[in-house]
Amino acid sequence: MTTFTGGLGGEAPQNKESQHQPGPLSRLFRRRCTPRGRVVVRGSFALAMLFAVPARAAEAPPPEILRVLAPRPEGPQITPFLEYQLERAWAFDAKRQERFARVKTEAGLLELQDELRAKALRIMGGLPSEKTPLNARVAGSVPMDGYRIDKLVFESLPGIHVTALVYVPDGPPGRKPAVLLACGHSELGKAYARYQEIAARLARRGYLVLCWDPVGQGERSQFWDRARGRSRYNLVCGEHAVLGNLATLAGTSLVRYMVWDGMRAVDYLLARDDVDAERIAVTGTSGGGFQSLWLGALDRRIRAVLPSCFPTALPMRMANRTFEDPDSDPEQDPPGLVSEGLDHPGLLLLAYPRPLHVSAAVLDFFPIEGTRKSMREVADLYRRFGHADDVSLTEGYHKHQYSDENQAHAFAFLDRAFGRPAREGVEAVKTLPPEALRCTPSGQVREDLKGRSLVDVIRDDAPAHAPKDSLAERYRGGGYPGIAGWPVVPFARAAPRAAIVWERAGSDKAGAIAVDRYRISHSGGLVLPLVHLHREGARPEKLLLRVGLEGKLPAQEWAEVEALLADGYDVVSFDARGLGETRIRYRVVSNDDPTLAPPTEEQAYADPLSGVLANLVYNAQLLGRPYLLEVVEDVEIAARFAREKLGARQLAVEGPREARLVAEAAAAALSGLTLVPDARPGAAFSWKETLASGRERWPIHYLVPGGAGLPLSAPSADPSRPTRRSP
Repeated sequence: MTTFTGGLGGEAPQNKESQHQPGPLSRLFRRRCTPRGRVVVRGSFALAMLFAVPARAAEAPPPEILRVLAPRPEGPQITPFLEYQLERAWAFDAKRQERFARVKTEAGLLELQDELRAKALRIMGGLPSEKTPLNARVAGSVPMDGYRIDKLVFESLPGIHVTALVYVPDGPPGRKPAVLLACGHSELGKAYARYQEIAARLARRGYLVLCWDPVGQGERSQFWDRARGRSRYNLVCGEHAVLGNLATLAGTSLVRYMVWDGMRAVDYLLARDDVDAERIAVTGTSGGGFQSLWLGALDRRIRAVLPSCFPTALPMRMANRTFEDPDSDPEQDPPGLVSEGLDHPGLLLLAYPRPLHVSAAVLDFFPIEGTRKSMREVADLYRRFGHADDVSLTEGYHKHQYSDENQAHAFAFLDRAFGRPAREGVEAVKTLPPEALRCTPSGQVREDLKGRSLVDVIRDDAPAHAPKDSLAERYRGGGYPGIAGWPVVPFARAAPRAAIVWERAGSDKAGAIAVDRYRISHSGGLVLPLVHLHREGARPEKLLLRVGLEGKLPAQEWAEVEALLADGYDVVSFDARGLGETRIRYRVVSNDDPTLAPPTEEQAYADPLSGVLANLVYNAQLLGRPYLLEVVEDVEIAARFAREKLGARQLAVEGPREARLVAEAAAAALSGLTLVPDARPGAAFSWKETLASGRERWPIHYLVPGGAGLPLSAPSADPSRPTRRSP
């Protein structure tokens, strides 16, 4: 029978030395704690079997008995974890601004550009090393008023087919200026009416325009469901999320492949005899603004860069993305984009001294203040070195769109940059139904053309991008806050930033089990809600840290806890940052596909395609320290508290089923933690198997660059000690 005695405020007596005699599971701790990264097998079989065999029936206590913090209200909220991320982002931004401020000469600016370009290439996983044959062919043409539309198919990589439309102006023969029109997030891709309008308007101004389907959009679905006649996800952001997350595990990024498509489009333009190689521009809005920004930064054959509705300041974008534009879009969040001192200002600056025009929407979910801030920095450097006329920002008072007024300003800027006759405004043009613009018979390259899936390419690219470090080395590397040296102290008025500060939050009893609750403050505002489950009056000689992907232990595991305590173990369970009691109690709703995420708030929270946790995980990516390593930091904090406050002498860690990788990572990174084998049903998560099988949805907690080839610990100098390889 469960007794719930004290609510959130009751206090339990201090622990006393236990008279309990050691049971058979004590063999787990009869040897020294394992060296970092080594898995214990000998002596832990009994504990593993305890998890494998159902314990006696036990009545789970009410959820309130494990609640440490006051309940959070539902709805959008800036939680301490999000505040922590933003504080770090602005600190990185301050360092980036300091680097920009050291530029005193144009030579210094060019040196900074070299640094930024190298960083951009590194964080995106580089570019393919070989330009293979394009095998370009025109599948048909459509005559229009003042131009024609050619339906183009080319291969950016062997077997990777790119579908595109080429708008060719009528008129006398000769070389014409050209514009790459990058598509934003529309399921119709290049056939979206707004993109047809932009292309047609430019063609009628005398520009040859190439507009292509990004991978995962238009005719380039990588997850086409033939029976349903649609993508298994959607052709807006859904496929990008699946592809981008797998690319991250492979040590590359979706940026790499999307930028490469655009660069090969430039190759196609330069192979034509009607394109002026000295007058090629790129423009696009939203996701097309993203592509324009990166292409303009990395391909200097592009002589004018005109992104729309994308450039901002990423710390501001990190603050609002969950609530304004929540769908996962990993190509926009390559690891280290903020921490490496790049951000959008760095990408914009790589356009210098070429003409640069940014179109912005005042009411956009890409924060306008961030756009203004970034453009002020970049424009100042343009002006300082004699290029004031080559940089411009246009703002329209409207929501997220490449509006007619913004197009008019952008096209006038481009005309001037390329020495074209001045024209005012934009004209009405005719658009066609999407079916009339198909480059393939069915409208999908994976149905009609022999070729490869991008998932296959990502998988094949992984070995060349295998990490040179281990997870344990990465944990102690850049971004590690020094937890090993923090004092463990009781709360007194304020919580020092570099300390583990504990405060009792009440005690209760559940049958014979004492439940002590603690608030553990650290890192200048983060709180770790922790519960200590033990036999009343017992001293915690042996203590098990239980980790999970949702937070503290669920009710269905209570019987296992009772069995553990009966055999002489204490159990500590906690909510890692962003989980359990610390989560934002909010269900995101996709702007483009409200059915993308599961229906309930709890189910949708950790959804990898459209969920709150995914946005926090991508923020962590931008800051250069994967979320999994931050969870391991919380394990280290809990372990140090267990040793120094609770008095535990021997510590083990375990995670059920797919949470096992958290336990393995903690055991590899932290000394003195014994990893408990888990014999319960349900497979452990494996980075390597996820990539090998092309698994499409998996716990977003495990988004780690290069994870598929990342060993948990460094190779041992002692050949008798096994090395934990990538799971």
